[in-house]
Amino acid sequence: MAIFSKEEAKSILEKVIGFSTADECEANLRGNAGGNIRYARNTVSTSGMEANTSLVVQAAFGKQVGTASINEFDDESLKKVVQRAEELAKLAPENPEYMGVLEPQEYQTSEEYVQATADITPEYRAEVAAVSIKPAKEQDVTAAGFLSDSYGFSSMMNSKGLFAYNKSSNVDFTVTMRSNDGTGSGWVTRDFNDVTKFDAAEASSIAIKKSLASRNPRAIEPGKYTVILEPAASSQLIGNMVRNMGARSADEGRSFMSKKGEKGKNRLGEKMFDERVNLYIDPFNPEVPSSTWSNDGLPIKKMDLIKDGVVKNLFYSRYWAKEKGVEPVPNSRTFIMAGGTDTIEEMIKDTKKGILVTRMWYIRTVDPQTLLYTGLTRDGTFYIEDGEIKYPLKNFRFNESPVIMLNNLEKLGKQYRVNGDLVPVMKIRDFTFSSLSDAI
Repeated sequence: MAIFSKEEAKSILEKVIGFSTADECEANLRGNAGGNIRYARNTVSTSGMEANTSLVVQAAFGKQVGTASINEFDDESLKKVVQRAEELAKLAPENPEYMGVLEPQEYQTSEEYVQATADITPEYRAEVAAVSIKPAKEQDVTAAGFLSDSYGFSSMMNSKGLFAYNKSSNVDFTVTMRSNDGTGSGWVTRDFNDVTKFDAAEASSIAIKKSLASRNPRAIEPGKYTVILEPAASSQLIGNMVRNMGARSADEGRSFMSKKGEKGKNRLGEKMFDERVNLYIDPFNPEVPSSTWSNDGLPIKKMDLIKDGVVKNLFYSRYWAKEKGVEPVPNSRTFIMAGGTDTIEEMIKDTKKGILVTRMWYIRTVDPQTLLYTGLTRDGTFYIEDGEIKYPLKNFRFNESPVIMLNNLEKLGKQYRVNGDLVPVMKIRDFTFSSLSDAI
């Protein structure tokens, strides 16, 4: 059985903790189930279902720590995995940064689980593929897509009495539409906790339109341009920035949050971005709900990261928080960036000259201390003039930092969910395109 109820998970974890003779013990029990369907060249190629459940036990004697895992849950198997973790702990060198297990915590509930998503059937997945492939064939376009859905639980317990439990569900969809003359490509991504919000036909229609509109692209000189970035084009850059907002790397001089010329200090409290930039975490947001506790059991609550362009919080591990004499701040799996009301279409109408970017890919770090990244545009890049898309463009390589990007902000538009985050459409001036790419 891949999915355990709260009561079932608690019963297993209580046995695990009861079998332990270590100074401290922590156990994590997780499970998930789901399915997928993949299609390419307008034909379904694979489909399947899977279910997995696993238990990870961590035992500690002082600062000697060992872990072991198993996927069997009878009493003898549970005793065996606890014994193995304790044997490994006794052989391990001391971990000077081991913080011990947490006391019991209070957690609020996030609505991350939706039964309709857990109830997705193979027939539903086949229908998604059908409503994507059929219009592609009718318009001389070739579709390649992937739908995956899952639901699951995570739980943890330790020898000090902490217990946490969470259920989640998710559906992810991506599709690439290529014009059959080989010159145009369109792409769309969608993800939701609640599958009833997903419209495969609508998503596929957008990708088809972009594919047809991007045929026979023209080349223009690389340089600095005003750009409209669809959320899928900016989400990875901003997500990379959020993941680099750790206090330790900043204090140790290894990140863009390090205070220049002042060793051991960070830029917490500084205004680093346009005052319209507001970025925060909120596991209770109904559009992007997420777990309310971190991997080590710390509660995750709504919190500003950047407010009116000012850095309000950095992430502190328990160890680094103790070193600095502050409260720990756990990293979040998702982020939200506040936006405006304009849609992508309205943003285009408001642009005299610029470039619309559907998405970016193959993003790589150039300089971690300035967050300079390079990557490529893909699947629909268009030239805008006098509020209209005039013609498709050949793709570009870009070299840009989200820090600079969010200081060159001209306008924020409507938020859209991308990969579990909420990201607005953005209009940015002086975005740097360094060279052309012949890739479609």
